[in-house]
Amino acid sequence: MEKQFFCAPNGKFSAKRTILTGFGFMATSIAWAIYDPYITKILNRLLSASATITAWSAKLNEAFPVLAKFAESQGENVTTAAGGITLVPLFIGIIMTFDNIFGVIFQPTFGKLSDRCHSKLGKRRPFIMFGAPISAALFAAIPFAALTGSLPFTMALIILFVFIMSLWRAPVVALMPDLTPPEMRSQGNAIINLMGGVGGFIGMVAGTIVTVVMGLILGKGNFTEEQTFPYVFLIGAVVMIIGMLVVRFTVQEEDSRVQIRGEINQAQDEAAKRAAEKEAKKAQAAALKAEKLSKGERKSLIFMLMGLFFLFCGTNAITTFFALFAAEVLGKTTAQATIMMAIFAVCSAVAALPAGKLGVKIGRKKTILLGLVTFMVVFLLYVVTRSFALIWVALVLGGAANMFITVNTLPLVLEIGGIDKVGTFTGYYYTATFSAQIASPILYGMVRMVSGSYLSLFYYSPAAFLLAILCILIVKHGEADTGWVEEAAKKAREENED
Repeated sequence: MEKQFFCAPNGKFSAKRTILTGFGFMATSIAWAIYDPYITKILNRLLSASATITAWSAKLNEAFPVLAKFAESQGENVTTAAGGITLVPLFIGIIMTFDNIFGVIFQPTFGKLSDRCHSKLGKRRPFIMFGAPISAALFAAIPFAALTGSLPFTMALIILFVFIMSLWRAPVVALMPDLTPPEMRSQGNAIINLMGGVGGFIGMVAGTIVTVVMGLILGKGNFTEEQTFPYVFLIGAVVMIIGMLVVRFTVQEEDSRVQIRGEINQAQDEAAKRAAEKEAKKAQAAALKAEKLSKGERKSLIFMLMGLFFLFCGTNAITTFFALFAAEVLGKTTAQATIMMAIFAVCSAVAALPAGKLGVKIGRKKTILLGLVTFMVVFLLYVVTRSFALIWVALVLGGAANMFITVNTLPLVLEIGGIDKVGTFTGYYYTATFSAQIASPILYGMVRMVSGSYLSLFYYSPAAFLLAILCILIVKHGEADTGWVEEAAKKAREENED
């Protein structure tokens, strides 16, 4: 019996059903859109007020007074409670890597567990049903804990939140590939990324919405920015719950419970039962052997993951340090830099659907390479010309190129693993990308120290993209396997002839 896919009923891709599936990814995206900017502000206040951090900073300044002098020579304000430089930014940076570290450690594990999950709701939805409500509750509680001024309590909630998020993030990403034929996954991934963009956009405007509403009710100037935080986090929590409910009640995932026991019990005698068990073990052994990757597939997987690492090193540096580049090199304010990055994000969103279609038409690998080459060329053109107009060209074309890459990388990795290992290979994918997001700020920070200018960003990222290109050129597997479609069509023609 031919397998039926929820996102492609009767073999035809359904954008509507894929959008419903994407509500799960939207739920995770809004959480991170709020988490990154707001948690840093919360941590800055709590850590600055910490007597322990202040004492450690004072000891550091006492032992190494040259650090404060160096910082002051760079134009930094060193008049702090510690009497010089402060360790607060360092601790904020460390804490803000927790989500990526947890992703590297736990997401592959939970991806594998979801592959082996047998339940009435399917493989992935049990993790979403369990993880999303708990994550939402912890998320909503974080700003209230911060308002109490308790750093340990706030940190406990943050750590629990990022852990629970790592529990269901791989399964929620694996849901769409599970429900979509391999040759249609690039189109599906384009819609999933659009849904993620919607979640991110809601997260970005949540603070503005809350501020406007509170201003109308209380009057401007009658509340502080921190008083808006609980309502912003509450919006994120509510959207997470809505996303979970949509997936629960509208997305149809097949019952994944194993029926072997019932089949064995149908045997009429002990001899038949033993024979059934023996055949089941043989079938299981054959299945396990078939699941193993060939030497060529393993090579493709390793180099694809290496390519992803270098790729995300390049893109992470852009998103993390562009505001500092804009301030130092272009003389732009943070608000102006944010607008410039918004152009990058909008161009990425617009290119999502064309990127999926192009991945189907010319192949995933070629589309990824096209995006990487475009990204690299437009960045290097700016370095050569130093033309401000080419910054906008780099942001527009770079945004589109970013989506050409993003939409097709995950389906390519999943295709290497096969349909029975979607969760496992989703975990591998995020291990590579999260590792890059942990390493890249440190790597580029060292480059910035040596180069002395944030202009080096436009050297660092193309260099990372070049390494990604060299790795991906070696990849020989991962394109959509449409052979089963041709075989089904051939079988249908033969039946009609009979």
